[in-house]
Amino acid sequence: MTRRDYALFGLLCVIWGIPYLFIKFALTDFSPATVVLLRTGIAALIMVPIAIARGEFRAALKAFPWVLAFALVEMAGPWWLLTDSETRISSGLVALMIATTPLMGTLIGAFSGDRSAWHSTRLIGLGIGFAGVVSLVWINLNEGHADLRSIIQLTIVSFGYAAAPAMAARKLAHVSTFGVIALSVAIVAVLYLIPGISSWPSYTPSAKSIVSVFVLGTICTALAFIVFFTLLDRMGAVRITLITYINPAVAVALGIIFLSEPITIGTLIGFPLVIIGSWFATKRPTGRKLGPQVLAVETTPLS
Repeated sequence: MTRRDYALFGLLCVIWGIPYLFIKFALTDFSPATVVLLRTGIAALIMVPIAIARGEFRAALKAFPWVLAFALVEMAGPWWLLTDSETRISSGLVALMIATTPLMGTLIGAFSGDRSAWHSTRLIGLGIGFAGVVSLVWINLNEGHADLRSIIQLTIVSFGYAAAPAMAARKLAHVSTFGVIALSVAIVAVLYLIPGISSWPSYTPSAKSIVSVFVLGTICTALAFIVFFTLLDRMGAVRITLITYINPAVAVALGIIFLSEPITIGTLIGFPLVIIGSWFATKRPTGRKLGPQVLAVETTPLS
């Protein structure tokens, strides 16, 4: 890896760690539906022309039914659920719950015919990870830092983040991933056009909220995917998975610094267990290589 690669890696860890903070800022004036509309609409304006210029958009259009399914499961549902949950709980806790995506990916793989998911190391990882989830959820619920509705929503988000790429790996393997993502954000923007506009605030939104949705669309979505696919080519699928274990910590730190969010006992106990468990749960038996699609299935939440 070159210095440029390390710089891009560090940048992506931060970029995918900051959406939770900026979602919280955007919710000051915008509804969850409006936040999703603006985020995907801005990203589509950037990504679709790039995909067209690369000649990757037409193939995605030809596979429209499966791209639509991917967009619904990966973005349309999860991004609203995630954003809505942030109206009630801390951004840091949201990020920690999303960190369970690799565990979900391993479970989906296990029940989809991936025999390596039943390897003892990965089973131990699942056990540790879910012990962390139980600690994270149970303690935060008892201390009043979380509510059951948000926990259920975020569990669905993690499942969607793991299930959608699994589906894409089987049905969209012949289509450029960037083209699929570009068309997906455009689809979601169209789906949220009416809900987003109908819930537009009756007053002029603050500069902080406007800047926040701009950051979510340009940096946390469009730029993030461009950097991600660049790094995927340069670093390979295995090493880039480290991002998954770093960005939740970035989100928690930003929540503490900028939002004065508390460091809960549930976080101190649950977060390390989730990360350690995810590491072992996604570790494949020696000698078996991971490809980019497997990476997407098991580890990388598109937050």
